[in-house]
Amino acid sequence: MKKYLFISTITLVLFSTVLISCSDEYIDPKPEYSIDSENYFNSKEEYDNALIAAYDLLQSSYVNVLLGEIASDNTLCGGESPTDVIGFQQIDDMIHTPVNSNLRDIWNWMFAGVQRANYILEFQDKTDFPGRTQVIAEARFLRAYYQFELVKWFGGIPMKGDARFKIGDEKTIPRSSVQDVYASIEADLIFASANLSPNAAQQGRITKGAAQALLGKAYLYQNKFAQAAASLDAVITSGKYSLVTDYNAMFEAEGENGTESVFEVQYTDVEGAGFGCLQCSEGNVAVGFNGIRNYSGPLFSSGYSFNIPTQDSYDAFQSGDKRKDVAILDINAWALANASYDNGNGITFGKGNEDTGFFNRKYLPRKRSKDAAGDLNLTNPNNYRAIRYADVLLMAAEAYNRGAIDDGKARTYLNLVRRRAFGDTNHDIATSGAALTDNILDERRIELFGEGHRFFDLVRTGKAAGTIPGFKADKNELFPLPIEEIQFANGNWTQNPGY
Repeated sequence: MKKYLFISTITLVLFSTVLISCSDEYIDPKPEYSIDSENYFNSKEEYDNALIAAYDLLQSSYVNVLLGEIASDNTLCGGESPTDVIGFQQIDDMIHTPVNSNLRDIWNWMFAGVQRANYILEFQDKTDFPGRTQVIAEARFLRAYYQFELVKWFGGIPMKGDARFKIGDEKTIPRSSVQDVYASIEADLIFASANLSPNAAQQGRITKGAAQALLGKAYLYQNKFAQAAASLDAVITSGKYSLVTDYNAMFEAEGENGTESVFEVQYTDVEGAGFGCLQCSEGNVAVGFNGIRNYSGPLFSSGYSFNIPTQDSYDAFQSGDKRKDVAILDINAWALANASYDNGNGITFGKGNEDTGFFNRKYLPRKRSKDAAGDLNLTNPNNYRAIRYADVLLMAAEAYNRGAIDDGKARTYLNLVRRRAFGDTNHDIATSGAALTDNILDERRIELFGEGHRFFDLVRTGKAAGTIPGFKADKNELFPLPIEEIQFANGNWTQNPGY
């Protein structure tokens, strides 16, 4: 969804001019028009506007994607200096505390998404209209998506059913257990899977396949392998999705919303943005943050040099893997290959903090044919491929393998991804059991590099300790609740262990 802003609590009262007579007597007319949050939802248009508002917070999930890589072994924080965006730097070093403005952003923005979805669901039965079930199903998917992000990052969260949180609730409503949060997510996605159309009503809107895929992912995160396999297989056998032939084209503008896109967050550069309200940007903020510092050359534009791939990540790609040069840009090799640029002056670029010579190429800012509004680094139009078909195949492979259901099927799905990567069948995997599990998880790292999944894959499979530098077991699996939330709750919410 492109830009439409809707505030979840609306208060608009237009009063007629108060008429005063010569005798100083009042005429106090009733308001001609009055809308507030309690008497909204009187038409299809009002439900649609509220749904747009619920979609709008998806664009704020750019920080989730950035930190999903920075917190892992895939990338280093980077930036201009060791103090550039100190919250990112602390997460990279695993020394973050409850006082971290970037973690607070994730909490606030994802909860704002839950709140906006709950606003619709609180009034879901108020007005009937054609297509109402579709709207409710989309709202329930969105709530599940935001809750899934929250439970991944913070564990159990407070929930209030189909109702908005109000001031004071934080002191009376406890944090739900992780199991209860997942139960809510499952219920929402089961409803969405049953009631959404296989075809998007509008580009970027949620489909049945997206709901089934996210449901399968939620099951997988709970080690419910049989349920995960069934839900993910429903996406695969639907015939709606396929692997694109050109892995590189998928991350260029022409590859947006293609046959591999199961769920994609839409971005645009037609509106400006500034650091005072990053969540207001309709552009993909992460892209500018990934950009090459002070870059001048072909194809790309410059940025802030965060999210720097490590040498170990670069070396993890096998020889002949076509994904390597798509996922990671070797800036020195790129400069050498383009030595004739600018009449032989070549490419120029700067070096930032923790420079490795590598950049997250998938989400580097590209040159644009027109000037966007506002800060160009904050308004990049690159869509985020939140759930790709390759991800679905690898999740299904993992479910079939780790659930001891069908290693043959697991290998089939895994090798579909590898055949695209190498262009042949010579690199097919033939292992079984625990060895196959390792192959699948290794493949996820390579296939989904730079897309924000790595940290959570390591955590949920118990491989984070010993793999992520500085990671402490029984602590860093979760991030701390922001200190402000603990204070607001006045003892009602306990902090996560170790913080």
